[in-house]
Amino acid sequence: MKQISFIIIIMLLANMHSFAQTDAKLTTQLQKAVSGFNGQVGVYVQNLKTGKVAAINADTLFPTASMIKVSILAGVMDKIEKGELQYNQKLKYRDSLLYAGEDILGSFKDGDSIYLSKVAMLMITMSDNTASLWLQKLADGKNINNWLEQNGFKYMRINSRVEGREAMRPIYGWGVTTPREMCKLFTMIHDGTAVSPAASERMYRTMSHIYWDQNALAQIPPYIQTISKQGAVDASRSETVLVNAPHGDYVFSVITKNNKDQRWTADNEASTLIRKISALLWHYYEPQSKWKPAGGVAKYMLN
Repeated sequence: MKQISFIIIIMLLANMHSFAQTDAKLTTQLQKAVSGFNGQVGVYVQNLKTGKVAAINADTLFPTASMIKVSILAGVMDKIEKGELQYNQKLKYRDSLLYAGEDILGSFKDGDSIYLSKVAMLMITMSDNTASLWLQKLADGKNINNWLEQNGFKYMRINSRVEGREAMRPIYGWGVTTPREMCKLFTMIHDGTAVSPAASERMYRTMSHIYWDQNALAQIPPYIQTISKQGAVDASRSETVLVNAPHGDYVFSVITKNNKDQRWTADNEASTLIRKISALLWHYYEPQSKWKPAGGVAKYMLN
């Protein structure tokens, strides 16, 4: 009887701790920010210093679009850690790898050589699809999904070109995740627990050099380090960012789906929402900051 009572007390304390970690004030502000959005929105935010979180549909399934490339990077690093690939090995490009579009790697000629490290840089920094599918093939999509499962990811998976995921691809596209799990992966990289401390450090460096900085990153001072990954298809726009803020690091993910506004313009509703939430979070966590985007900078953010 005493043992059962002790277990109940522990469970109650755990639930109280979980409740205490919710930032009610920030949650209210986020709910107001997403109100009226023409589509579905998921948001997860965690202050990595205090542990407090704010969540809206944080465990709902959403398309990853290009954000799934962070898991591909983790899969590649896992192969390198096991000695099955080398970060600086030379790869030979083949025309059969081409994914039609405006990718840099897609302009290569059949037989051209490139270092794996540069392919990884193109996948993350430029979100090059040809580079990404090449690395997914090298790391093996099924192995990447196994790595995700082994590391406690219940939902995040690659769907495209992975046996057994065919039914999910028409619904979610290349990959599927939740806002909470996107932040979990970024936090693991931040904490040095994704694959290994060394692999995490390399991933962190790569993810801090992002070309697509016109939305969430545009609302954070350029002298503040961030790591991020963006995703975009017609009906879904998303971004996950970890910010090395002066008063404590924080991570957030904003993902949308079933968007009514599917324009590929800077003022589309989802991109505007991502910028709005990023600005809200920066000033919430750094209330003394006087920084704001420079006047006239918009013409320089049309990436």
